[in-house]
Amino acid sequence: MGLLDKFKQGLNKTRQLLKTDVRDLFRSEGRLIDDEFLDDLMAILIKTDMGYKAADLIIEELRTTMRGRVVTVDEVETRWKAKLKELMAQDQSPIRFAAAGPTVIMVCGVNGAGKTTSIAKLTQQMISEGRSVVLGAADTFRAAAVQQLTVWAQRLGAEIVTGEQGTHPATVAYKAVERALAAGADVCIVDTAGRLQTQGNLMAELTKIQTSIRKQIPDAPHEVILTLDATTGQNGISQATNFTEAVDCSGIVLAKLDGTAKGGVVVAIRQEVGLPVKYVGVGEQPEDIALFVPDEFVDALFDEGAAR
Repeated sequence: MGLLDKFKQGLNKTRQLLKTDVRDLFRSEGRLIDDEFLDDLMAILIKTDMGYKAADLIIEELRTTMRGRVVTVDEVETRWKAKLKELMAQDQSPIRFAAAGPTVIMVCGVNGAGKTTSIAKLTQQMISEGRSVVLGAADTFRAAAVQQLTVWAQRLGAEIVTGEQGTHPATVAYKAVERALAAGADVCIVDTAGRLQTQGNLMAELTKIQTSIRKQIPDAPHEVILTLDATTGQNGISQATNFTEAVDCSGIVLAKLDGTAKGGVVVAIRQEVGLPVKYVGVGEQPEDIALFVPDEFVDALFDEGAAR
């Protein structure tokens, strides 16, 4: 499946919402762009969870360029797509690999965000590129989390470092990096326990994990990836803000994009938080992950062709 098809698959629910609701605003011969139309379109944009700021910029673009004209839905979508691509622009942001030695990736997020599955997908991605991976199961408070990650490691061919339940997560992170160095591994991915962004003591724990990693590799972790659940919509904004304040997140993996009509939250994240979206999860299998390319994402929001 190509990148555009993966995005189409992930954005199917969001795309259908937009296509159905927006086309309902038009008559076959076109529609006068007036305040009533713009208000109705604003409401539709907000339903995708792209946020008020981004939606307002799109509406203002249409107001400036089309107000008072009778236009077709295709003309509106062309202008809308161009503005979205402008708003979504970001540097291409795959994983930043270390110049030498293992690249350390720390993954964090709230409970149930899809963190473990996202780690499996990143691991699959790395292994498919010919890189060796060591996983650190630093979610030591949930035995099920360690077991789940261990199953993924065995299935994908990655080594895993675990600790006894209750072991301090920083200790497991330290040992995982230690093992990656000893084994000459290319990548070390460290899982962390899910936590709410409002839990100050657990957020501080993330800083301790970072400190333990830096005892062995001073400029690590090279990436701090926040996993966000796309189905949470606007709540993802506060999560991104608070996690970034705690551990200086470098990017986002947006999970469960295929399960929501709130795919517009990607736009809100770029506008409100500024973090690059590195990957999106578009299914449940390890290979169901796509490098985030803004133009492809926007095209998939509007493309009528069915995802394969």
